[in-house]
This record gives sequence, structure tokens and C-alpha cells, in this order.
Amino acid sequence: RVIVAVVDNCVQWDHPDLAANMWTNTAELNGSEGRDDDSNGYADDIHGFNFVDNTTLTISTKGDAPDHGTHVAGTVAAVNNNGTGVAGIAGGSGKNDGVKIMSCQIFHDKDGGDVAMAAKAIKYAADNGAVICQNSWGYTAGTISVTDWTRGSYSALSRAMEYFNKYAGLDENGNQTGPMAGGIVLFAAGNDA
Repeated sequence: RVIVAVVDNCVQWDHPDLAANMWTNTAELNGSEGRDDDSNGYADDIHGFNFVDNTTLTISTKGDAPDHGTHVAGTVAAVNNNGTGVAGIAGGSGKNDGVKIMSCQIFHDKDGGDVAMAAKAIKYAADNGAVICQNSWGYTAGTISVTDWTRGSYSALSRAMEYFNKYAGLDENGNQTGPMAGGIVLFAAGNDA
């Protein structure tokens, strides 16, 4: 029942080692193309959303190779013991017993992504059932001051993370709907300095 949002470049949702563990928004899957069938503000968000282009996830636009998002998703949720690829930390057997991956695209390959886009993706993840938010990206060490983080240009990201920590796994009335009340936001360590 655990949904992990991978906030990164696109996750290859049809990858043979990941397809069984992708989060699926059934209202959009079974709805009309180009329409926001579940009224969450995002049309066709079947396995997540592309916040770079404000559209459904696309693997092949702008020369994207969904390499890093897929790598991160594989570390978390690649199906185990299937003779394919790698074994994920929480991949299960591929019979609905692994965590589910929600792809929240904020990069095209190595470019793109900004604070507002990342903040929208993290809030989207909390509002759509994720309780773990995985971010394998960051900023150059020492470039963000406490003032920037709390009141400046990074405050939107700070508030989105606080929102995720407080509201993930809860419905609009504050009732627990996920496996835990509140979520956890994880970031990569050691990518810079």
C-alpha cells in the first residue's frame, strides 16, 4: 500500500522490471484522453505527471532518456527474483506486493526543474496518495542560506516539504487513508561536496 513519489526525470513506466509496481490513477486510466477525469487539476496523470511541460508523462519528448528517474525507481521498486534487471529494496514479487512508484517529472535529462516546479510535484504527490517522496537531486553545497530556505526563493520548496510531511496519507478531512498519517521526504546525500 506504500506509494513512493520519484521526483526526478520521467520513470519508464513500461520497463519490464517496474511495470508491475507503477502507481496507477485508475480514474485517468479509464477516463477520456485529454480530460481531467478525477478533477485533481492534472489531465491524464495515469502514472504521475510531467511538471516540466505541464502535461502527461512522456518518455520520448525533447530527447529525454528516462535514465535517472528509472534508475532511482529501480533501486526502490524493481521486481525481485524475476531474472530481469535488478532487485529493488521494496520491489516484491511483481504480484502486487511491492511498493508503487509515482513518477513526478521535474527534469528533461539533466536540465529543467526549478523550485516552483519541484514544490508543485511534491504537493501533487502528497495529494495523490504518496507517503514517501524520493528526490535524488539537490543544489550545490553551501548555496542556500537559511533566509533563502525559510523566506526567500527556496521557501516554496520548504513549504511543500512541510506539507508533504504533514498531509501525505490523509484525505481532505484529515482522515488517514494511506499506510501512515503524514509522509517523509528523502533527498540524496553526497551528490555534491
